[in-house]
Amino acid sequence: MKNVAIDNNILVEKRLENHAVRHSLPAEAYADGGDLLLKETSRKATLVLEDGTAFAGTSFGYEEAVSGEVVFSTGMVGYPEALTDASFAGQILTMTYPIIGNYGVPEPSLWESNKIQVAALIVSDYIDTPSHAQSTMKLDTWLKLQKIPALEIKDTRFLTQHIRKHGTMLGKIIFDSDIPFYNPDDDNLVAKVSTRQVTKRGDGDLTIALIDCGAKRNIEHCLTARNVSVVTVPWDWDLFAPEQSFAFDGILISNGPGNPKMVQKTIETIKTALARDIPMMGICLGHQLLALAAGGDTYKLKFGHRSQNQPCLLMPPANAAVASSTPTMNRGATAGGKEGLLQGTKRCFITTQNHGFAVEKLPPAFEPWFVNANDGSNEGMRHSSKPFFSVQFHPEATPGPMDTEWLFDHFLDACRAGKETRRVSIYRDRRDLSRDPINHPGVTDPSHTAEPSCVTDPSHPHSEVRR
Repeated sequence: MKNVAIDNNILVEKRLENHAVRHSLPAEAYADGGDLLLKETSRKATLVLEDGTAFAGTSFGYEEAVSGEVVFSTGMVGYPEALTDASFAGQILTMTYPIIGNYGVPEPSLWESNKIQVAALIVSDYIDTPSHAQSTMKLDTWLKLQKIPALEIKDTRFLTQHIRKHGTMLGKIIFDSDIPFYNPDDDNLVAKVSTRQVTKRGDGDLTIALIDCGAKRNIEHCLTARNVSVVTVPWDWDLFAPEQSFAFDGILISNGPGNPKMVQKTIETIKTALARDIPMMGICLGHQLLALAAGGDTYKLKFGHRSQNQPCLLMPPANAAVASSTPTMNRGATAGGKEGLLQGTKRCFITTQNHGFAVEKLPPAFEPWFVNANDGSNEGMRHSSKPFFSVQFHPEATPGPMDTEWLFDHFLDACRAGKETRRVSIYRDRRDLSRDPINHPGVTDPSHTAEPSCVTDPSHPHSEVRR
């Protein structure tokens, strides 16, 4: 039985207040009460998988054929956050929870990006009578505004089981004319979703460079809530160019869509940062990019992890012999069958995840930090002695549990420790500068007393950067 809407007057008032959405359409698109005059439809369409399997459905979104990679998410809540997560770019998202749309769409400030990122949406039961105080419009209205196709099919359970059995596959939604399949892994999706400008938010004793590979907004919120300044840069921004206009104390590599091996410019930036011992944290795609930059490898999971209840086991610190090895992570073993998985710790964190690729081979000098309790795949790594670490899951959640938000504190502590180390080292360098200034590359002004914010000269690991 479908939900009963709350007072329609309240919903109309909320729609009228939503200027961010309304100003994007001409005035004639609205009725006197503020409702969008979008054509109601019950047009039929078909979801076709690359193996020929077809699912008949009813359209409740934008009516246009689309193709992409068909994936599923098992989350019971948070569809507005999921739809605006750039990690879903190029994908036809199937929601396994049967009731979608029942609490409408919140204002844009509560989205994880500035638009819907999925290629299309598949649900079992679309609810067109939303009931929530923060709702500004119905889900189908939002989808049509942003030209995103959506289908209601009656057996998302069978579709999900089919993907779990045969693996993630390409698919397309067709109305009248057929279209070819499209594989998003063949493109650099990060270049399509990353910001194109440098922005700064927050203020504090630290400055963090956030490399936007498709970053969820709550990553920035989690950092600024801890009283630090966050400078967000495009995926291909050269943080170490001589003309760089800001200094930073650490680098956070964000989540994002697609194949990590397509994001070579970000990988090169990370390699430079590794060489200069700048504290770094990677999230989701950022975890994979850090692994590739440091000498590890990645692979594609059979059907990925897309849910809000993935269990991740915290691994104890490895001994020196283990830390210096390059282990290959288990692709398919269960937690119970992976020898030693629970040795040393039984601490498990429930996490939000959204990824199709994973780290298979850890880089030299890195050790496992978290391991997935379901399939034994790697969920995090840390360097044995330097401030480099990353996680495959989302500590910022949205949606999902906040069990691992403490990782942001761990990262900022590492940045502060690194900043203090550099401050002491540069003080010593400057005392020696009067005797031989030429032998101290990177320090260009002996009289300058401001604390440095990052290290960029590989020939002198404690020299100040001037941008």
